[in-house]
Amino acid sequence: MHTDPEIQPLLEMMPRFELSAEALADLRAARKALFASMASALSDRVERTDHLIGFGPEVLVRVHRPVGVRGPLPCVVSMHGGGYVLGSLDMDDLRFDRFCNEFGCVAVSVEYRLAPETPYPGPLDDCYTALRWVAEHAPDLDIDPSRIGVAGISAGGGLAAALALLARDRGEVPLAFALLECPMIDDRQITPSSRLDGLAVWSRESNTFGWKAYLGARYGTDDVPPYAAPARANDLAGLPPTMVITGGADGFRDENIDYALRLGQADVATELHVVPGAPHGAQMFPGTRVADQWNSLVVDWLGRHLRS
Repeated sequence: MHTDPEIQPLLEMMPRFELSAEALADLRAARKALFASMASALSDRVERTDHLIGFGPEVLVRVHRPVGVRGPLPCVVSMHGGGYVLGSLDMDDLRFDRFCNEFGCVAVSVEYRLAPETPYPGPLDDCYTALRWVAEHAPDLDIDPSRIGVAGISAGGGLAAALALLARDRGEVPLAFALLECPMIDDRQITPSSRLDGLAVWSRESNTFGWKAYLGARYGTDDVPPYAAPARANDLAGLPPTMVITGGADGFRDENIDYALRLGQADVATELHVVPGAPHGAQMFPGTRVADQWNSLVVDWLGRHLRS
């Protein structure tokens, strides 16, 4: 796959890790390295409050809201990336420092449990608990319950896609939109792009590890529901307006394009963008052409749905 030349030297500077079933210690090391890289200065124009919610396993959520802005405001419920095995809600902080002020919105980040310690459906249950909590507490949070959407990157995009399906089928929380950035949605790895070797950032081997960890005994069987791997869904009708954005040099490229096409065929208002030369996680390289193009597309689409 052709990766943008501006990105290539930056990729070579990144810490390298390869996740495999035989090396769970690598996963622990990757989690520590990712956590250490997330510290950053945050804006005092956004208020952040953490809440433990739910019954049974409690779920930590972080509510971001612009200081001094009255509502009821639109809301984005966000799931972080990390292949279902890595990551933290802290990864959302910088993004929502910008979005909350730019769009006048509330954002809720979800600290869902990670695989393999908690396989499907645990992480999705956590996200749905957060979504219901937001809807039920909308008056307290100064949120407009008719303007709640979901968003996520990579595995978070997969969880956002699954939440859209689950919310549609349960009929408890109507969603206003779904933003799916390079979503991880197909455990089968049957597309040409998913089978390539040498993929940057998130390799075919790491992708296999992530799916095995998330699906557990279901991996490699037909007993994988669409709520676990949304690309398996046969019925996409009735989903909210959706944006799918993916990279031209991402192993998820083909499954993302196919999902967006099928959304459109199901009469879902769908916007699809493929950023040429962008590897998985292109947003991690600020100041580059691919990151700037990616972020511009996201801001334009999200702004249209949050400002309307």
